[in-house]
Amino acid sequence: MNEDKGNQGQAWIRNQVMAQGLCTGCAACVGLCPYQKFYRDQTAVIHECDRTWGRCSAYCPRGQVDLGGLRTILFEPRDITPELGAVKGLYMTRSTDPEIRDRAQHGGTVSTLVALTLKEGFIHKAVLAERKNNQVSESVAISDPDAVASFAGSKFSVAPTVAKFNEISQGEPSKIGVVATPCQALALARMRAYPQPGDEERMKNLALVIGLFCGWALSFRELRRLIKEKAGADRIQGMDIPPSQHKIMELHTEKGLIEIPMEEVQTCIRESCRYCYDLTCEFSDLSVGSARSPEGWAVDRGWNQVLVRTDKGQALLDLARSRGILEFKAVPPENLDRLKAASLGKKNTCMIQLEEVSGRKEDLIYTRREAILCQ
Repeated sequence: MNEDKGNQGQAWIRNQVMAQGLCTGCAACVGLCPYQKFYRDQTAVIHECDRTWGRCSAYCPRGQVDLGGLRTILFEPRDITPELGAVKGLYMTRSTDPEIRDRAQHGGTVSTLVALTLKEGFIHKAVLAERKNNQVSESVAISDPDAVASFAGSKFSVAPTVAKFNEISQGEPSKIGVVATPCQALALARMRAYPQPGDEERMKNLALVIGLFCGWALSFRELRRLIKEKAGADRIQGMDIPPSQHKIMELHTEKGLIEIPMEEVQTCIRESCRYCYDLTCEFSDLSVGSARSPEGWAVDRGWNQVLVRTDKGQALLDLARSRGILEFKAVPPENLDRLKAASLGKKNTCMIQLEEVSGRKEDLIYTRREAILCQ
C-alpha cells in the first residue's frame, strides 16, 4: 500500500507547510537530507532542492497523510474508535518508586516504562527530550536505564525528536524506543508504514513508540520571554498545567511557586498547534497523560492515565504490573467518555481552523475530515 506521491518535494513543504504556519517542528525532514536543519524549535531550509518528491514530504506530518491507511496498517480495526483511534484499554497508573514520582511530571509512568524496556533489552536506545536552562528543548538518545528519570517532566517546547531517531537509526541495527508527541508519532508512523526506498531496513530499528497526550506546544522564544518576565533570573525546576478550570500554568522555581494566567500562556502557543487534531497521540503503542478523576487535582497530579493501543503496548504495561514497578487503581467509569469528548473537541476545533486556512470543508490541507474522525 502506498500513499499518493504527487508533486510534493521540498518546494511544496516550504510553500505549503512552513510558509503556512503548519510546520510542527517534529524534525522528520532533518537528518535524512542535508538541506534542512533544526535550530531552537524551528526547522529551516538552508539550501533549495529541486526534487519533486523526497523523504521530507513523504514523512512530514503536515504533508498529505492517509490517516485511514496508517490506521489499517498499524492497528487492529476492531480497536479503532472515532474519537481516540485504537484503544485496547484505559488504565490509571503511577510508579511505585516515590523518587521517580517526585522527579516526574505526574505519576512517573513514562520514565518507569522506558527504564523497564532498556533493562529488559526490549530496546537498546531511548530517544527522550531534554530541557535546557534557556527553555530550549533538545533530544537525546540514552541506553542507561538509571539515567531515564533525569529526563522526566514536560518540556512544553518542541524537541527535534524525529531528527534524533533519524540520526541513530542509520547506524548499526539497534532496537530504538521513542517518547513522542502526536505530530512526532505521526511522522514515525508514516516512516514505519510507508518507508521510502532505502529506508526499509532502517525502520526495522523502531521498536516502540510511547506517546504523550498533548494539547499544544509553546514557542521557546515566547516561553523564555514569559518566564523571564514572571520569574526573572530564578531557576525553573518544573512547569505544570492543572485542569482547565484552574486557568493557570504553574512555574516551580527555586524560590517557590509562580502562577501565570492561561490567557498569557496562550499567546505563546505555536501557530502549527492550531491545526493539530490529535490530543492523545493516536499513532503510538501506548500513550500517557495526566489523570483525571472525581478525587480532584490534588490526587490526580500524582497519577497518569494510559491508553493502550497495540499488543506490544499491552504486553509492556502487563510486564510493569507483574514486576511491581507500576501501581494501578480503578479507572472511574466515566473517564473513557470524558477522554473521548475532550479528544473530539480538539478534532472539531482543528477542522474549523483547517477550513479557515484552506477555504475547504473536506480536503483539509494534509488530510480529509472523515480521516480526522477515524472514519
